[in-house]
Amino acid sequence: MKLFPELEKRYSEDQYSTRESQRMAEFIAFGPIVFQATRLMLKYGILALLREHDEGLTQEEICERLKLPEYPVKCLVEASLCIGTILVDPKTDKFRISRIGWFLLTDAATKVNFDFNNDVNYMGLFYLDESFRNGKPEGLKTLGVWDTIYEGLSSLPEPARESWFAFDHFYSDGSFDEALKVIFDRPVKRLLDIGGNTGKWALQCVGYDKDVEVTILDLPQQIALMRRAIKGKNGAERIKGLEMNILSDDGIPSSNEYDIIWMSQFLDCFSENQIAQILRKAVTVMGKDSRLCIMELLWNRQKYEPAAFCLTMTSLYFTAMANGNSKMYYSEDLIRLINGAGMRVEKIIDGIGQGHNILICRR
Repeated sequence: MKLFPELEKRYSEDQYSTRESQRMAEFIAFGPIVFQATRLMLKYGILALLREHDEGLTQEEICERLKLPEYPVKCLVEASLCIGTILVDPKTDKFRISRIGWFLLTDAATKVNFDFNNDVNYMGLFYLDESFRNGKPEGLKTLGVWDTIYEGLSSLPEPARESWFAFDHFYSDGSFDEALKVIFDRPVKRLLDIGGNTGKWALQCVGYDKDVEVTILDLPQQIALMRRAIKGKNGAERIKGLEMNILSDDGIPSSNEYDIIWMSQFLDCFSENQIAQILRKAVTVMGKDSRLCIMELLWNRQKYEPAAFCLTMTSLYFTAMANGNSKMYYSEDLIRLINGAGMRVEKIIDGIGQGHNILICRR
């Protein structure tokens, strides 16, 4: 298995002593309770309060300042002490925030992930087993009645809808500036954005280059969302919508070849067989100078291990909630599919934004 250095070091040998391993096993066993206790420490403002008081606060002081009863504070503080989000001074009985608690409060990625798991995934992951066995997102029924989550994005209940889009945009938006430099390192007249969602990337493109025309290919529901989102924005007149289910039997309509075909956080929404089908369609609208640029978060090409952890866990969201058959891909699996569609990977650019990788492919 091809792993970046920190991942190879972490995943090839035990990282814990025997006692630490036993504790980690118990931590996993009580994982749902750990999550819910931490959620309430955030919701009730206890972690935020302790962050404001380096000297620490007693349980009584926490109750007084937050106007909370003694019972929930006592239960949550004692649990959080064992979880590791807070620390205690045994001489004064004062509690203070730990480094872990600090990250929960201040790290943008952690906050987005936490809300995403609470609002979108938590109830549905109970159906992970059924999802694997049936090849369907059996947990999605906890949010609504659709075959895949993409069909229901425009009508997801709150706060799931807000948390889903916050999660999706957080990981893509931070990569835009660097990705634009990669795409527009040469003249681009016609760009096809497959799976363009709400048009954020398309707006970035037309704002970056005054000559480029962007066509967004997506499901009808998403094209409707996109048109509302870009209305009145600078360059919107150079953005077109193409309503199409990319998995249909139809080919991609095109009167001319595209200079760039762009897929950002898109192929992870499909199974390997579906990806092969999509790539074969993309080839048909590529000329000899066209480039297919795929931006994904490849879990094995992450510089830092926490990113790989988040990505492999996100694969299970795809199983239980999104579509039942896709994942965050291992780079060599994706390269194999690209080669099988009659293309080659000319270059892989790592470390874009929040750990994205861009695969530049040619026929």
